[in-house]
Amino acid sequence: MNLKLYQIDAFTDTVFQGNPAAVVPLKNWISDRLMQEIAAENNLAETAFYVKKEGRYEIRWFTPTTEVDLCGHATLSAAFVLFQHEAHTEDLIEFHSPRSGRLTVRKQEEEFLALNFPADTIEQVPLTDDLKKCVGTMPLEALKGAADYLLVFENEKQVKNFTPNLAAISALSARGIICTAPGDHVDFVSRFFGPRVGVDEDPVTGSAHTTLIPYWSERLQKNQLTARQVSRRGGFLKCSNLGERVEISGQAVLYLKGNIVVDEEITER
Repeated sequence: MNLKLYQIDAFTDTVFQGNPAAVVPLKNWISDRLMQEIAAENNLAETAFYVKKEGRYEIRWFTPTTEVDLCGHATLSAAFVLFQHEAHTEDLIEFHSPRSGRLTVRKQEEEFLALNFPADTIEQVPLTDDLKKCVGTMPLEALKGAADYLLVFENEKQVKNFTPNLAAISALSARGIICTAPGDHVDFVSRFFGPRVGVDEDPVTGSAHTTLIPYWSERLQKNQLTARQVSRRGGFLKCSNLGERVEISGQAVLYLKGNIVVDEEITER
């Protein structure tokens, strides 16, 4: 079996920055086990697989250890591949995830691509002992979305200097934690830690912004926001609050194009 493989740096216009994702276009679905093996071999935060069906693209995402419900940077990367390398000629791509429903990506100016995702519903929660174990510096408040905890800090420096307790984060009943604060040069900054799903720190997390955008939109009383994920690689995002949905925009750049050569029967032994 010979499969195309792309590696894209998302939420950046510069190679070696942003968040790397692998993209594997498929004509038909391969086994779940083989997709998981490929994702583990790629050893990136996410590998996206897609299949074109009836004018749209079914999409699934795998970390090195598990399939996930939603991934922003790998969806952005898949759209970039389709626009730039797989001959998708329209300005809009419709993806469908069996776990997250309809997701679209459209072209914007300056080579930005806009992800349209469902907005998260968040609520304030107590800063429990389990959450306190995850952090060194105490946050101002804690909130919980569908998948993650959101910890709000006073300033950008605290988020940049944050040292996570990965074992404590893994013990939470959540995908991970998002740390955020007002930005020095953007509306807000963040970092994301998800050791429970095999990602100790994600460089730029599109899906986390489905939680961040509703929070900061309400707090700052504005629907158009700029954001930076202040991981070591870093990434820039433009964000829009659309009510029940959010728009997360970023750029992307090709790092690698190649082929996977594998016998699917190997994974069944």
